Amino acid sequence: MIPPVHFQTLPLNAEALREAARSSKSGAVLVFEGCARDHHDGRNVLELSYEAYEPMALAQLEVMRMEAMDKYSLHSCLIHHRLGPTPLAEASVVIVCASEHRHESLRAMAWLLDELKERAPIWKRELYGNNLTSWVEGDVRVRSE
Repeated sequence: MIPPVHFQTLPLNAEALREAARSSKSGAVLVFEGCARDHHDGRNVLELSYEAYEPMALAQLEVMRMEAMDKYSLHSCLIHHRLGPTPLAEASVVIVCASEHRHESLRAMAWLLDELKERAPIWKRELYGNNLTSWVEGDVRVRSE
């Protein structure tokens, strides 16, 4: 059984999450993969790493998931996030929304992504080519040497 909200250090499996959300009542199953990219703010990024206050973050992700289910009439909603080093081009977060029609899932997906950055105690560290790092919480960046 795939848990609805989950953290893991291994690569995320978007296909397995999509299949877990699929049902005959859902006309739309949307999958979002947020992937580690090699640049940010004009800097080359060599690696991303994620940390979370796991008990609080899992609880908050579950609250957000239930809010999305109710607010957007979703049949299914799964939120899985990577922790630790995340190689470039690999998914750091996978969110799956299933609903009767596409509009509900599209709106829910956008809302969940915004809420995730705002509410979940998850931090991203970017490592740059000159050995400088930045910790990122939501859209707030803290530079370090």
